[in-house]
Amino acid sequence: MRERFTTLLKEAMKAGDKGRVSAIRMITAALKDKDIEARGLGKTVTDDDILALLQKMVKSRQESAEIYEKAGRADLLATEREEIAIISEFLPKQMAEEDVKAAIAAAMAETGAAGMKDMGKVIAVLKGKYTGQMDFAKASAAVKAMLAG
Repeated sequence: MRERFTTLLKEAMKAGDKGRVSAIRMITAALKDKDIEARGLGKTVTDDDILALLQKMVKSRQESAEIYEKAGRADLLATEREEIAIISEFLPKQMAEEDVKAAIAAAMAETGAAGMKDMGKVIAVLKGKYTGQMDFAKASAAVKAMLAG
């Protein structure tokens, strides 16, 4: 993935696409921060870590976009939406809601989850198989609902 960021940054610079250059530089800066953090812990950053970082960046921009929309700041809203679109290009396609429910049911069967105490096991299986493909905040709520009743 790292090479892809570098290649796309060069292409955007050659094309003179300032918004794209800015967004990709932001991604690489966040990735460098993640590398430094991981190095301090004696770890390396994996592709799954990069996907999680990108999801976090998208979520942050979505929250900012909501705030800008409520405040009537169309200029800032447009910038945030552009960044979301660029960052999302690097993420795998998100699973449909019915696919998420099927994945949760399969994870529950795999772990033998019977109650709320097994929620962590189910989420761990989902994160292992579907990182970058589902919103785990929504998935957690769905797991909780399915385990509760």
